[in-house]
Amino acid sequence: MSLDLPGADEAREQAASAVRQLDDYVLPRLRDVDAPVLTVVGGSTGAGKSTLVNGLVGDEVSRPGVLRPTTRSPVLVHHPDAASWFDGDRILPGLARVRGGSTEGSRDEATTGHIELVTRETVPATLAVIDAPDIDSVVDANRAAAAQLLDAADLWVFVTTAARYADAVPWEFLRRAVARGVGIALVLNRVPPGAASEIGPHLAEMLRTEGLGTAPVFTIEEQELVDGLLPRSAVEPLRAWLGTLAADKRARAELVGRTLAGTIAELAARSDRVAAAVEYQGAMLGWMEDRLGDGFDRAVWNIATDVRDGTVMRGEVLARWQELLGTGELLRQLQSTIGRLRDRVTSAVTGRPRNTERFQGAVNSGVEMVVLERTAQAVDEVVGQWRSQGAGGALMREAGDRGIDLTRPSAELDERAARMVRDWQAGVLDLLRRESRGKQLSARVLSYGVNGVALVLMVGVFSQTGGLTGAEVAIAGGTSAVGQKLLEALLGDQAVRRLTTEARADLERRVGQLLEAEVARFAAALDPHRQQDDVGRLRRLAERLRTGVTGR
Repeated sequence: MSLDLPGADEAREQAASAVRQLDDYVLPRLRDVDAPVLTVVGGSTGAGKSTLVNGLVGDEVSRPGVLRPTTRSPVLVHHPDAASWFDGDRILPGLARVRGGSTEGSRDEATTGHIELVTRETVPATLAVIDAPDIDSVVDANRAAAAQLLDAADLWVFVTTAARYADAVPWEFLRRAVARGVGIALVLNRVPPGAASEIGPHLAEMLRTEGLGTAPVFTIEEQELVDGLLPRSAVEPLRAWLGTLAADKRARAELVGRTLAGTIAELAARSDRVAAAVEYQGAMLGWMEDRLGDGFDRAVWNIATDVRDGTVMRGEVLARWQELLGTGELLRQLQSTIGRLRDRVTSAVTGRPRNTERFQGAVNSGVEMVVLERTAQAVDEVVGQWRSQGAGGALMREAGDRGIDLTRPSAELDERAARMVRDWQAGVLDLLRRESRGKQLSARVLSYGVNGVALVLMVGVFSQTGGLTGAEVAIAGGTSAVGQKLLEALLGDQAVRRLTTEARADLERRVGQLLEAEVARFAAALDPHRQQDDVGRLRRLAERLRTGVTGR
């Protein structure tokens, strides 16, 4: 997910956490179903997780702290005979292994991507316990580590207190546990003497509401520590429950199987959610691509219209054409013979090279001006459409960071437009040469000068006058009529219509090619974000995961 769309951040996190869970839990557990049950002790800041772990182990293996946050780096406690399961990267491969414990070094530093491994004989060989960082830590890295560890667990021992058992954050995590199907035991810690009877019914109701009615709840009253540890009697019910689980191979297999199946089913659901987000991104990319195509297609159409309706004949182009042919005099001679008309036009196009050059230059400028104005309009339209969506604005800023300014036409457009018009004029000359080749017309065309006749043909391309008004129409219409009569006399009316159509179509084709380069600048900003192939793979992955869980 690379576009800044609503829900994109959540989808990215869903994808990243799914990958982590595959690496941290699903694949290791599928490879080693008989590995010790991984029990993660999690909960809020100050809930007493480390104190509880120390009480279960019977030794201070995880140092509680007065300052918040307390637990900063996770501690994994296991039986010495189970060391081979945890020394390597079988589980949690992204965390470096550090052997020791709180008695062998300070744990006051922030989490640095490692997990401390501690061995104790008091932990069953078929079970391991992790003291996790706080789920609501003020340190982002601690919260992320807590979530990662809980996602890697076969069993959660979730610790809360009498004062905070109804807080929102713990219940968000517990709902995730229900979705995964992970085994859960709840520890209500630091309960004031006599308050359990008041808190118990409310907590039980909350558990039933969230689908946790069968989860065992262990209550530990507030009491003095003995040599830094909870009294054995306070933690004995939980220790006994864990011991029974550790000793029962069938119960362990059922727990692991249920958690694994639930996790895989949740991964399938995550894959579907990420696929939906990727589809949304694809739809937004398609929308932006459509707006891009619409804007520049409209520009090509508008330029073609400007060429056909006489807009190009405005201003200097019209003045130079009038200057070249002596419009007033020629209009008075329209009733004269074609021969006399030829003589006058011949004189105009062959005897006035400066006027010819001026007219040709004016045509160049006129066509260039239309192309540049319509392209700028298209850019403004596309930019406005893209900016109406947050993703489009972010994409344009991203292009700007790479030195590509999409808010205006490319810096090379002026030069490329000028070259395009020159190439088109050369193409018109080629049309005339091909038309006259091998015919008696050749001598007549050449006697007037192919360049001069080509200029008259260009006026035919701009012959419609819908874009002009008043005196401009009379002048342009009259001069076009002069050019039309001359060309028909030289080439024949059918040839003139064909050549005019071909010359106009050639200009429109070249304009389309010119604007394709502008479109490509915008398309290049979209290309890095195209991920539609991922949708099919995600859908297929989700289906395979569901099939693996259900067996169908």
